[in-house]
Amino acid sequence: MEGILDLLNSPMGKTIISGVAGSTGQDSNKTGSVLTMALPVLMKAMERNATTPQGAEGLMGALNKHDGGILNNLDDLFSGGVNKEVVDDGGKILGHILGSKQQGVQQVLGQKAGMDVGAVGNILQTAAPILMGLLGKQSRQSEVNNSGGLESLLGGMLGGSKTQNEQNFLEKILDADGDGSVIDDVADMVLGASQKKSGGLLGGLLGGLFGKK
Repeated sequence: MEGILDLLNSPMGKTIISGVAGSTGQDSNKTGSVLTMALPVLMKAMERNATTPQGAEGLMGALNKHDGGILNNLDDLFSGGVNKEVVDDGGKILGHILGSKQQGVQQVLGQKAGMDVGAVGNILQTAAPILMGLLGKQSRQSEVNNSGGLESLLGGMLGGSKTQNEQNFLEKILDADGDGSVIDDVADMVLGASQKKSGGLLGGLLGGLFGKK
């Protein structure tokens, strides 16, 4: 199963980053930084939500509504800007996934990417339906129909994010309550570990965001 950051580095991922940047009027490099950190965080939040019966049921329902068709016409989607229905859908998705943590997560991402909270929110609203399309398509291919399958799907797409430090990093962003400084120590640990093993899910991302290679 392809990991989410592998997808962002693929030709489709580059189309998504440039399309989201163009639709929201943001710099492509900063948009890429936001998405590279945000998509694993959103998936981690979904993984958390899927541990409860109500959360798993809600996520299954959302994935059933997002069959991946949005991925078939990315050029049309981004041509002239993403339409209001997609952005509105993105807002609802973020509300369901992050709940009361949404503002805090956006603040942390903005602090680390050098972007204001409103711009981060626009990027996430535009990208959320695409992420759900990716997950919906993968869930159909993997025939996911229960909470165990959901957790396996999300864990698999989080790819190399299996070390405790990397898991802690994603958890910390969700729980930082808008204070980006609380993730710095964990980021340093992830960077150190990724340098030793030449990579890792978040190593390259963190090197760019924190100015450390």
